[in-house]
Amino acid sequence: MKAMTISKYGQVPLEQTEQPPPDVRPHDVLVEIHAASINPVDFKIRDGDVKLLIPYQFPLILGNDFAGVIVEVGHAVKQFQVGDAVYGRAEKNRIGTFAEYITIDEQMVALKPAALSFEEAASIPLVGLTSYQALHDVLQATPGQKILIQAGAGGVGTFAIQLAKAMGLYVATTASPAGHDLVASLGADEIIDYRTEAFDEVLHDYDGVYDTIGGETLRRSFKIVRPGGQIVSISGLPNGRFGKSYRSGFLKTNLFRLLTLRETLLERKHRVRYTFLFMRPSGRQLEHITEWIETGQIKPVIDRIYPFEEAQAALEYSESGRAKGKVILKIK
Repeated sequence: MKAMTISKYGQVPLEQTEQPPPDVRPHDVLVEIHAASINPVDFKIRDGDVKLLIPYQFPLILGNDFAGVIVEVGHAVKQFQVGDAVYGRAEKNRIGTFAEYITIDEQMVALKPAALSFEEAASIPLVGLTSYQALHDVLQATPGQKILIQAGAGGVGTFAIQLAKAMGLYVATTASPAGHDLVASLGADEIIDYRTEAFDEVLHDYDGVYDTIGGETLRRSFKIVRPGGQIVSISGLPNGRFGKSYRSGFLKTNLFRLLTLRETLLERKHRVRYTFLFMRPSGRQLEHITEWIETGQIKPVIDRIYPFEEAQAALEYSESGRAKGKVILKIK
């Protein structure tokens, strides 16, 4: 099968190669991929930024979410059949959606929303599940609470704003002037122009922050959260609590504690809890997201669609930070 692979960690270009088709385990479905999306985690995996959490083998097919059609099912599969149109987020140790086919456990996929094209559906799984787990599982946000979502015009932000509004939250977000109309159309209640305004000087007493940037932006977020509130980040560093819950082992867990010492000190100073989120695939949660899509509360936001052969250009465009919404690979 055709696949876009890398042969080592680092900022190396994608190569189109021929790879053997994946094996189908008893609980797997084999999906012919019609479209996949580009996500920041793809750059992090390529650069080796997550190898402490998951050491991958090479050649490595990149890509983490997809939409397609089931062409084979394992003998123990109960929920799906050949011909079903599905979408999902690949398991972390079985990624590889920049390819013609992928096998995935049936628990990790859901039926594609009928009203969406394959390209639209492929834009949803990773950002949708990440945002659902951040807002619902970690922050446990309730109607009326105030949430800051960083980088609202990006692929994660455009979904997260819609989800937060569907959950009844008051949403502030950061965006450049070019993204203001977009985030306003998605329901953002307050928009901070990050080029001219400091969000941590404008916002106060927020219940939570959904951080998609990390670094100093993450650390400044502690200033705006009320005591007892929470910050969840997908771009910060794992801390000791994460290492312990992820069963990373004594050495890695203590390394995480050391690397996030500044965040730990800020937690104590502001009485705010910091959580690093390494999202997990879930077909059941995708079914919940499908309900919001089918009722019109959430819609895909796509910036560009690239043909499969231009995967490297798609990756570069997404990595540039200029995209407003998701960048998609059309594979079939």
